[in-house]
Amino acid sequence: MANHAYLKVWCRDVTSKTLLPLLRGFLDTVPFSPTRPGFTQLVIRAIDTSEAPALERDFRFSPATSAEIAEILGDSFEMDSAVELEAWWDLWVFDSATGEGAERPQRLELVCYAPEFEDGLWRDSGHLSADLGFEHLFTGHAGLLGRDGSSPAAPQHPAEEEFLRRMAQPEMLREYGERTRENIRRLQAWLKRIALALPLERFALSSEGEADFEARLDAIEAGK
Repeated sequence: MANHAYLKVWCRDVTSKTLLPLLRGFLDTVPFSPTRPGFTQLVIRAIDTSEAPALERDFRFSPATSAEIAEILGDSFEMDSAVELEAWWDLWVFDSATGEGAERPQRLELVCYAPEFEDGLWRDSGHLSADLGFEHLFTGHAGLLGRDGSSPAAPQHPAEEEFLRRMAQPEMLREYGERTRENIRRLQAWLKRIALALPLERFALSSEGEADFEARLDAIEAGK
């Protein structure tokens, strides 16, 4: 399975009174795809992740706004709860089969952990978090970008070999690098909106395949 990338956000002064406004502020920053605006799924869990959902709502045919989500949660979002939401944002995606790329909606999985949920899961996972989608949308395939002049590793399977063959064309590699950097810039723009909207303590970016995901993004953005 392809690796995923993640955002974790920790806020200051999280209490029973500020929890829902913090979540609403976070949801207001989400950069929806113009073709798939709004939140398409809502799940509320209580106590811990092993418990069956306390509430599930499917909004795929009529996506909800952040205000509607806040209204649904109302007073039911307790300090031992977690809220899971689905949304979609646009990123540039390379099609290895055709050698072409296009901007397409990509799934976002958003979570808010109340302070008492699963014995304080927020300490490691953040009060707010997002599964940003596939890691390679920000780092590129086959370790080609952010190498600082070093040669990429040998391809691990025929698809990687074909990808590297295509990227041997300078114009294609230039476009691929620039489109990947555009995805990084979209992520950074979202982080800036979050920092303005919330009493931010800190945030962290990570991925399943990179020891230092943020450093890799910096190297790619610098064009190394």
